[in-house]
This record gives sequence, structure tokens and C-alpha cells, in this order.
Amino acid sequence: MNVLVVGGAGYIGSHTAKSLNKAGFNPIVFDNLSTGHRWAVRWGPLVEADLANKPAIVQALREYEIEAVVHFAANAYVGESMQNPAKYFRNNVANMLNLLEAMQESSVKRIVFSSSCTTYGIPERIPIHEDFPQAAISPYGESKLMGEKMLKWFGEAYGLSWVALRYFNASGADPDGETGEVHNPETHLIPLVIDAALSRRPPVQIFGTDYPTPDGTAIRDYIHVTDLAEAHVLALKYLLEGGPPTAFNLGTGQGHSVLEVIAAVERVGGCPVPAVEAPRRSGDPPALVADPSKAQRVLGWEAAYKSMDQIAETAWRFAISRKQ
Repeated sequence: MNVLVVGGAGYIGSHTAKSLNKAGFNPIVFDNLSTGHRWAVRWGPLVEADLANKPAIVQALREYEIEAVVHFAANAYVGESMQNPAKYFRNNVANMLNLLEAMQESSVKRIVFSSSCTTYGIPERIPIHEDFPQAAISPYGESKLMGEKMLKWFGEAYGLSWVALRYFNASGADPDGETGEVHNPETHLIPLVIDAALSRRPPVQIFGTDYPTPDGTAIRDYIHVTDLAEAHVLALKYLLEGGPPTAFNLGTGQGHSVLEVIAAVERVGGCPVPAVEAPRRSGDPPALVADPSKAQRVLGWEAAYKSMDQIAETAWRFAISRKQ
């Protein structure tokens, strides 16, 4: 089966293309390479095009006889979205509408959508279940929530079959070292900590040391990118087997604080991590941890990488394998 992986040259998309290939699917990457990398397209052909160009989407769907779509392409910086919401609604919402309309015109009825735990906003309690209220507090989170709503109504009106996967903190790198995390700018904690340890950037900033957590720093659920990729394959198989439209949280169910992440990198790398304290960032909740039991129950999915040392070790090996 040919699967269009939209945004497949990016971090999570490239790992998922590898997992799809391993599972016997043919991943066709559709990417404008604005943030993705040509070198990360290794498991199928690349269609270099933009979602703003709906005829190009239709052409790719028809030329490659696509039977399902996995959709990653989006801008994904919460802070930037607060400063430039128009960019986020144009790319994450309007361009996704182009994709859905192109799928409808081409009779492609299945899609796995990369959503986010940011759709929940600041939860009243943890762990977070799928039935918690979705109350996004940033244009980025709102754009992902709007994407989910579009899926719902396209399903109602046109029979679109969909799964939305709400990630927690994607982390780590391919254990084989074939692909990994390279962002510009980099905002994810683990690569920032690793680069600080390797003297590739200034000391890492710890945003808030006065949270109501055991060590005072914010707690997040870090999910290994290979586990995320496997979940996309299982979600696609779920749709192929006739599963009804639904959403799943993807996380380990375990939280790690900023200081625990730093300590893990120090253990893995065998060197200190220079760090400085900084004020809290507006809107950052003290803790975000998933309840992944629905994905375990329905998809048969469970995170294989639950140890922070395991996650940090794959990220460390990928970081030192590339040039500064």
C-alpha cells in the first residue's frame, strides 16, 4: 500500500516513514523542505511540494495511487504562534483543509493526523485522559484542535476515516542512527541539554525552579520518537481494519522533571551540563503526563522506551554523530 507521509522529511515524519517501510508499506514523502531535511528521506520517494498548492497534492495522490495519508506537516513552536498566529492558522489549518479537500477529490478515505497534547491547555489534573476538555491556550494548540474538528466534520459529511494522535513530548532518535532531531531553532529540552553539554550552545535555561513538583522544575511525559512512529503504523492498521474515528494520547504515563532530564544526560554523556535558572514561561503548566491506556487497549501499543536514560542515550549518540 502506498501511503503519503506529509511532512515526512521532518523529525517524527522521517522516523514514521522508516517504520512504515519496515511494516511493508510504501511511504511517499510530501514535503516542502522548509523545516525538513532531504537527507532524512531514505525509505521512499520525495515529492517536493507545498500544501498551499492543492493541485500538487491531488497530483501526488493520483500519481502514486495513494490509499492513506499520515499528516505531520505543521509549524510547531508555541512561542512563535503567540507572536504570529496568522502563520499558524494559514499553515496548520488552511493548508490542512487543502489536504482534506484533495483527499476527498481523489477518493482517499483514511488519514492519521499528528495532533498534540497542547489541545488540552492546562489540565485540571494528571494523568490526562482523552475525554478531558480540550481548551488550547496558544494559537499552535488551537490550530491542532481545529485540525481535529475538521477531521470530525469531514468524517460526518464525506465518510473520512481518521485517527488523531495527541503526542506528549517527542524525544530521542532512531536507535540505528539513521535519522534524528535537527531543528532550527531548537526548542526541545533534550537536544538543548545535549548541545550545552557538548559546548555547542550556551548553558541550558531552566525555566522555573519554584513549581509545586518534587524538585521545583516542570515535569513532562517524554515519549521516544520510535515509539511514536510505531503508534502511527498501528493507527493506520486500525483504520484499515475498519476501526471508527477516534483520538489517542501517546505518552509513557511517566513524568520526568527538567532536572531529571539534565541528570540523565550527564550520566549518558559522562560530562556536566552547564545550566542557569530562568523565570517561568507564561502558560507553562507544572506537569503534563499522559494516560496512554486507551492506545494500549485499542491499538495494542505501549512505549518501549520508558527510561529517561534510554531516551537520552539515543539522542546523545545521534548528536555526536553529526557535525556541529
